[in-house]
Formats: sequence, C-alpha cells, structure tokens
Amino acid sequence: MHQPKSVGEAAEMLARFGEKGRLYAGGTELLLAMKHDLLRYEHLVDIKTVPGLDKIEAKNSSLSIGGTVTHREIEKSAVVRERLPVMAEMTRHIANVRVRATGTLGGNICFAEPHSDPATLLLALGAVAKVQGKSGEKALSMSEILMGAYETALAADEILTAIEIPLPAKSQRAAYLKFQTHERPTLGLALVLSLDESGRAITKAAAAVGSVAPKPCRSEQAEALLTGPREKVERQLSEASGALADAADPVDDLEGSAEYKRHLIGVYLRRAFAQVLSGNPPGREKIAD
Repeated sequence: MHQPKSVGEAAEMLARFGEKGRLYAGGTELLLAMKHDLLRYEHLVDIKTVPGLDKIEAKNSSLSIGGTVTHREIEKSAVVRERLPVMAEMTRHIANVRVRATGTLGGNICFAEPHSDPATLLLALGAVAKVQGKSGEKALSMSEILMGAYETALAADEILTAIEIPLPAKSQRAAYLKFQTHERPTLGLALVLSLDESGRAITKAAAAVGSVAPKPCRSEQAEALLTGPREKVERQLSEASGALADAADPVDDLEGSAEYKRHLIGVYLRRAFAQVLSGNPPGREKIAD
C-alpha cells in the first residue's frame, strides 16, 4: 500500500506501476473483487490522506464534492442537504451504513459498477468529473467518463479529484427513485424538470435511467416529450418511458429480465414525474406495480 502526499505524486505512482497498480480510496468494491480473485494488483495507491480531496464546497452556482468524500459524509453534509437535497437523499439509500461510511463518491464513479445510484443521478444533474494526471487537468461529463460496465475513460495515471454539480435554479425540481429487492438495484431513475413562472409548463427536462444496462443513459427523445404544458406531458409519459427504455436497451441479469426493466421504467417515470411536481421528498421503493 502506497500513500502519496499529493495528487501529482499519486499520478506518478500510477504511471510507474502501470497495470500492476490501482488507485485505492474506499475500497468497498475493489477489495471485494480482489478477495474473490477477480482482480489482482501488486500496488495499491491510497489517496485517502491526500489533502483537499475530502472537501465539500458550494462554489457560486455549483457544488464540488471531493473524490475521497464518503457517501456517509455526503448524506450528513449540511451544505448538500440544503443546496442539493436530492443528492443527500439518494446517498442515504446506498447499500448500508457500513458501506456508506467507507465507500467514496470518486471510487463509486471510477469503479463504474453498472448498478451505481450516484452515476445515474449525476448524469441527470449534468455533473462534471474533474480529472488530473501527469499531463495536466481536464473535465469530463458523466457520459464521457463512463464507458461501460467497470470501464471508464480515465487513463492509467489519471485521478478523479472532484465531482462538480450545477446547483438547481429555483425553477428546477429533481427526484431520484429506485427499485430494489436484492443486493443491488434493479432500476434507478432520475428526473430533473424546469418549470415556467406559472408552474404549468415544463421548459426543460433531464431524465436518466441506470442499473438496467452496462451504464446509465439519457434520451433526447424522451426529454423532448417531457417538455411542454403539464397536461400534454402527462399524456406523453408512456411514449417518453418507451424512448428512455429504447435508449437504455435493458439487459437480462440477476436483478431482472430486460422486459421487466422496461416495465419498471414506465412505472417509475410516472412516479418521479408526480413526485417532482408535487414537491414530495424522494424515496426508495421495495415493491413495483
């Protein structure tokens, strides 16, 4: 186990170790995979003690969450709960307290587990990952950094230092719902709507679905159907859920069949739509219709 004192030093280590090294933060997924001999590394680069990566800050119109901030810290953060409550509420339902106290947001995104709750919500919120490597710094959107199941666009020496999330305007409302009966979610669905001054029309929509395929996705067609007068959008929810399901292209796995997941997308898009417009707090569902 190596403990660099800076992001630059960590990047140097990762470049030197190559395929024999791996970044280590919370380790909730990584150590389990290594325990079951699914992954093998000679060097683990522990960045938990690197200064600055454990901060949560509200910056002008965005919220910055450091790469080593744990899910539990996000859940309990007064800043997150005040400025982005949907993020705090989503985090409260990740796995269990032990996992939330150890697992980090950066580690969750970098491991690219297909059933990730944060990845789906962050995609809908338009979050950006701040990345640093030997060649310098850059920013990647969620759709850019997440390539597939357990696959990201990060180079071997690159480190996710923070996630920056645009803070919603007063006209925006957001919800995250998930359906889970086993160890991992069968479905995660995030919906962000912007309303006009009257509250009777939706001027902009972002809908993301995750846990149904190798990576979370959005659908421009679905989001177009989710904009317009509320009554019109309500009539188009079935069509919008179909477009979202087509974009996601659900797969059969241990959490459910592709057909069942398509059904859940329709059910939960309607629930999220009703919840966003009613202003009720988001929650976690155990039984689907």
